[in-house]
Amino acid sequence: MTESRKKHPIIKTLIPIAKTISATFGKNCEVVLHDFSGPQHSVIAIENGHVTGRKVGDPITDFALASWREGGFGDGNQDKLLNYKTKTKDGRILKSSSVFIKDEKSKIVGCLCINYDMTGHLMFENIINEFCTINELNEEKEETFVKDVDEILDNIIGKAIEEINKPVSLMQKEDNLRVVEIVDKKGGFMIKGAIDQLAHRLNVSRYTIYNYLDELKLRNKKDKLVKQYGNNAP
Repeated sequence: MTESRKKHPIIKTLIPIAKTISATFGKNCEVVLHDFSGPQHSVIAIENGHVTGRKVGDPITDFALASWREGGFGDGNQDKLLNYKTKTKDGRILKSSSVFIKDEKSKIVGCLCINYDMTGHLMFENIINEFCTINELNEEKEETFVKDVDEILDNIIGKAIEEINKPVSLMQKEDNLRVVEIVDKKGGFMIKGAIDQLAHRLNVSRYTIYNYLDELKLRNKKDKLVKQYGNNAP
């Protein structure tokens, strides 16, 4: 079947539209016009036929044939079906849309189909998704970006106090010990001036902070012995 085949006048008027669509969306966009007066050679116009490897004179697809037989797409016999997934023989993924063409008596006389090769886009999407995948740190290992070391210490102490969830003025010794423990675990005491700054925030003396640290060391030592020897720890 060649270009000389007589085309249905309604379908013929859509050829410029098919060309416009394919030109707008580029070489990955195939646009096909089917004339159902000859299903065996229904393709009367095709732009970017390399997408599916078809040419003028090729037959109607099985999907289009079945839908035409049913009088429309899907259970509701719709005139069009948009953005559905199709696949080429070589495995490329297409985003397809089809619309039936009707004459003045509402008889289906043909079909306009758009097949956009999404393979490259999907590969790029997978690369981007893989690149953008991040693992959330838990709160204990939260990373904060600051301009100076004093800000780091201030953040560590502030978050430790927040964890107690009560005003400093109402905090008891055990609360203070917990704050000191948190600051220690986060490396706060590795920063120069941490003792004085924490003492100021807790409204206690720097010697009290030293006492808290000593007490926590004794508790940790005792806990290790209990784990090792049980209740018979020396």
